[in-house]
Amino acid sequence: MEIEQIRELQAYGYLVLVVFLTIVLYAYIHHLYKTQRSGEKDYEKYSDLALNDDISSSPIEEYTKDEKGRSK
Repeated sequence: MEIEQIRELQAYGYLVLVVFLTIVLYAYIHHLYKTQRSGEKDYEKYSDLALNDDISSSPIEEYTKDEKGRSK
Protein backbone atom coordinates (compact mmCIF):
# COMPACT_ATOMS: atom_id res chain seq x y z
CA MET A 1 0.00 0.00 0.00
CA GLU A 2 1.39 3.34 -0.96
CA ILE A 3 1.48 6.34 1.34
CA GLU A 4 -1.10 8.21 -0.75
CA GLN A 5 -3.60 5.41 -0.32
CA ILE A 6 -3.03 5.32 3.42
CA ARG A 7 -3.57 9.07 3.69
CA GLU A 8 -6.72 8.81 1.59
CA LEU A 9 -8.07 6.06 3.88
CA GLN A 10 -7.23 8.19 6.90
CA ALA A 11 -9.12 11.14 5.42
CA TYR A 12 -12.19 8.99 4.72
CA GLY A 13 -11.99 7.48 8.18
CA TYR A 14 -11.79 10.93 9.75
CA LEU A 15 -14.78 12.10 7.73
CA VAL A 16 -16.84 9.06 8.72
CA LEU A 17 -15.89 9.55 12.39
CA VAL A 18 -16.87 13.24 12.36
CA VAL A 19 -20.22 12.50 10.70
CA PHE A 20 -20.92 9.67 13.15
CA LEU A 21 -20.09 11.80 16.20
CA THR A 22 -22.23 14.66 14.85
CA ILE A 23 -25.20 12.31 14.48
CA VAL A 24 -24.66 10.97 18.01
CA LEU A 25 -24.49 14.52 19.40
CA TYR A 26 -27.74 15.58 17.73
CA ALA A 27 -29.46 12.37 18.84
CA TYR A 28 -28.40 13.06 22.44
CA ILE A 29 -29.64 16.66 22.26
CA HIS A 30 -32.95 15.43 20.84
CA HIS A 31 -33.22 12.90 23.67
CA LEU A 32 -32.65 15.62 26.29
CA TYR A 33 -35.33 17.89 24.82
CA LYS A 34 -37.79 15.02 24.38
CA THR A 35 -37.48 13.80 27.98
CA GLN A 36 -37.78 17.32 29.37
CA ARG A 37 -40.80 18.11 27.19
CA SER A 38 -42.57 14.89 28.18
CA GLY A 39 -42.03 15.69 31.87
CA GLU A 40 -39.84 12.71 32.75
CA LYS A 41 -36.96 14.85 34.00
CA ASP A 42 -36.42 18.55 34.50
CA TYR A 43 -32.84 19.26 33.46
CA GLU A 44 -33.07 22.90 34.56
CA LYS A 45 -32.92 21.64 38.16
CA TYR A 46 -29.63 19.94 37.36
CA SER A 47 -28.21 23.06 35.75
CA ASP A 48 -29.07 25.08 38.87
CA LEU A 49 -27.13 22.57 40.96
CA ALA A 50 -23.83 24.20 40.00
CA LEU A 51 -25.04 27.57 41.30
CA ASN A 52 -26.93 26.39 44.40
CA ASP A 53 -24.52 23.80 45.74
CA ASP A 54 -24.63 24.12 49.51
CA ILE A 55 -24.46 21.53 52.26
CA SER A 56 -27.90 22.55 53.48
CA SER A 57 -29.51 22.38 50.01
CA SER A 58 -32.35 19.97 49.45
CA PRO A 59 -31.81 17.04 47.07
CA ILE A 60 -32.95 17.38 43.46
CA GLU A 61 -34.69 14.01 43.42
CA GLU A 62 -35.94 11.96 46.31
CA TYR A 63 -34.12 8.69 46.94
CA THR A 64 -36.55 5.80 47.14
CA LYS A 65 -36.13 2.04 47.01
CA ASP A 66 -38.43 -0.53 45.51
CA GLU A 67 -39.42 -3.81 47.15
CA LYS A 68 -36.22 -5.53 45.99
CA GLY A 69 -33.97 -2.90 47.57
CA ARG A 70 -32.91 -1.22 44.33
CA SER A 71 -32.97 2.54 44.04
CA LYS A 72 -35.49 4.04 41.65
